[in-house]
Amino acid sequence: MAHSSVFYAVLLLLGLSVLAVSAARRIHLPPILAYLLVGALAGPHGVGLAPPPQDLHLLAEVGVVFLLFSIGLEFSLTQFLAMRGTLLGLGGAQVILSTGLLGLVVHALGMSWSLSWVIGGMLAMSSTAIVIKQLTEQLELHSRHGHLAVAILLFQDLAVVPLLVVIPILGAESGGELAQPLIVALLKGVLAMGLLLVVGRRVLRPAFHLVAAQGSIELFTLTALFVALAAAALTQVLGLSLALGAFLAGMVLAETEFRHQVDSEIRPFKDVLLGIFFIYVGLHLDLPALWHDPWPTLVLLLALVLGKAAVVLVLVRLHGYNTGVALRTGLVLAQGGEFGFAALALALSHGVISPEQAQPVLAAIVSSMFLAPVL
Repeated sequence: MAHSSVFYAVLLLLGLSVLAVSAARRIHLPPILAYLLVGALAGPHGVGLAPPPQDLHLLAEVGVVFLLFSIGLEFSLTQFLAMRGTLLGLGGAQVILSTGLLGLVVHALGMSWSLSWVIGGMLAMSSTAIVIKQLTEQLELHSRHGHLAVAILLFQDLAVVPLLVVIPILGAESGGELAQPLIVALLKGVLAMGLLLVVGRRVLRPAFHLVAAQGSIELFTLTALFVALAAAALTQVLGLSLALGAFLAGMVLAETEFRHQVDSEIRPFKDVLLGIFFIYVGLHLDLPALWHDPWPTLVLLLALVLGKAAVVLVLVRLHGYNTGVALRTGLVLAQGGEFGFAALALALSHGVISPEQAQPVLAAIVSSMFLAPVL
């Protein structure tokens, strides 16, 4: 598609997004869903007003970088250490058991074992934005089930790292021996994390002090954008995903006093790029195909909502909490999350999953987010 045509198509998508996000806010739905629907309805499987997904790939990739950078910024090592008992026990068990259960369901739908575990991992993650918003609006953020939900979300953030390492390896080694490249990739991931932690303590904190001392918002914003993209470039050079570097950079900056300022200054850029990314994800959604064969989506949706809620309920009860707290914790986490979209986009770009295989997974995550407010 010609550059001018892409420009006007993006302009149209942004205009439609203004209307869709406005409508979503009126009915108290997350803006993410509005962007996804714009992509689905205007895309090649809808009325065909949008460019094909590959024409928006670069913008979407930058959007993924800032999505994972933002998730990293939300991660608190201090909070993690303070809640490590609950995090490692409850959070670890939730991720492992949910991944296993959902992976079995995905495999039963005809996908390979390796792909099934990866998709199970995608679906095991909940939406931090939806959960925190829901708990805050219902004045339950500091309740017992609110604390438990936040603890599980924190562990899910950490569980993102191995998935971001594994997905590119599955694409590169399709049908081959996975053990050796997987070990190498994990070692590279540890190396990248170590480098960024050292750089964060020795370089980033003093650098941001110098930048902040100059009192220039423009310079501070440029520095934050550079750090996110440079960290993404580092992990790509190591043969890992861009998203992993961005997530690790966010984690490092989350431990500095500039955490909230960084998030505030990059928010305008981040929100626009994330909007384009979610539109890009929506372009892959084939609503007519899902209508003709809805059963895989329905099976995945039921497994995602009921399965994840049941896993959390049982685990919370085993940790000594009453059934009411366990049920509320399970229900508030019973949806797919933003990371599922990022991981799915990464898997599509590396050829780990085909567009046809991605359809029911994408639709199940979207549907679960629609259901979240009523659970």
